[in-house]
Amino acid sequence: MKRKCSVHDLISTNQIVFCPVQTMICRNPNAIRSFRPGHRMSNTRCTVFRIPQTGYFSYLCNAFSETEHLTDMINGHGDDLHRYAGKITSNFSSNVYAGIRHDGLLRHICAHWNDVRHYPEPLPFTAEAELARHYELEPAEVCMTNGATEAIYLVAQAFRERRSAILQPTFSEYADACRLHAHRITSLYSLPDRAFPTDLLWICNPNNPTGSTIPLDRLEALIELCPDILFVIDQSYGAFTRQRLPDVRRMAARHNVILLHSLTKTFAVPGLRIGFLTAGRPLTDRIRAVRMPWSVNQPAIEAAHYLLRHADRYTPDLDLLLAERERVAAALKGTRAIEVWPSDTHILLAELRIGKAASLKTYLAEEHGILIRDASNFHGLSDRHFRLAVQSPPENDRLLRAIDRWLSL
Repeated sequence: MKRKCSVHDLISTNQIVFCPVQTMICRNPNAIRSFRPGHRMSNTRCTVFRIPQTGYFSYLCNAFSETEHLTDMINGHGDDLHRYAGKITSNFSSNVYAGIRHDGLLRHICAHWNDVRHYPEPLPFTAEAELARHYELEPAEVCMTNGATEAIYLVAQAFRERRSAILQPTFSEYADACRLHAHRITSLYSLPDRAFPTDLLWICNPNNPTGSTIPLDRLEALIELCPDILFVIDQSYGAFTRQRLPDVRRMAARHNVILLHSLTKTFAVPGLRIGFLTAGRPLTDRIRAVRMPWSVNQPAIEAAHYLLRHADRYTPDLDLLLAERERVAAALKGTRAIEVWPSDTHILLAELRIGKAASLKTYLAEEHGILIRDASNFHGLSDRHFRLAVQSPPENDRLLRAIDRWLSL
């Protein structure tokens, strides 16, 4: 009888290449199909996936049935300025408003720079307490993460091997995280109005890439109607809409709701990776059990303290952004060559009637130093879709003139 492998065996033979918390991936020449993902080792809580000699990154990109979504999102994410060698002067590709000045934040981080000589808190308790005060929650109801993306993966890991439904089109990390943790995934294209067979329902609200929101009464009614479904609602873009969203305190009192949040989006600091989730303590305790220690670095913790204490200085001018959204949407529709989806935020999803989004993106970047988001790698969208986040009026004017020129070529 073949002896089961142990952690010691893997370490002693130098087979361990990646070990995030409770998920272990080990190198093995056998094909992934020959070993069932999710196999539990006999003497550990870890999960083992066998992968080819090519390494764990290739495994992440190829192990699951819909592999193109993972590689496409890594390579096709917005804010990909690195591809254009300093040519970009106006960035519409990220859902971040670039008009916020960070002088005070930068001075604060510099004043605390010597703190990087020491380890941060293993778990960011002080920043979680600050977030709890800001949102009038108990500290145990807040879990700070390395960006909202880490929160997504932690939820998928804490509830691994469940059934997940995802409201599409939306941010692909929900599906990628669920695939990584062996969920059975169903895509939805409209919000159900009754209970249906799933364990988790992932909703981006306001949604990326459409900018739309779900009416609050309808969403709360569905949450009430489906007590056995865990609602994972991503409110990362909540600062960019006037529409009513689920209340943080009310949702923390429920047993079946997790809200995801992003200081990255609210305060325009995507490079610092500051996210968090809020939920009732039974849910946050379950998620903390799989959270990696030291996942949030010291500058990010210090920045969170500063930003929350000076939030009024870093709040975008929402009236201006929403007025510009209406103006830009009307101008794009006025070309008669572009369809624009309805939006409740500063985000606009558009579809070309002629040509491809990749061609428009390349032209704008190379000829005008303007970056937009090719949205073709969102599930359910086509190679004609692109996304932009409106910026200042002069930048928006510059974008509209450049698109008109491309359409006239």
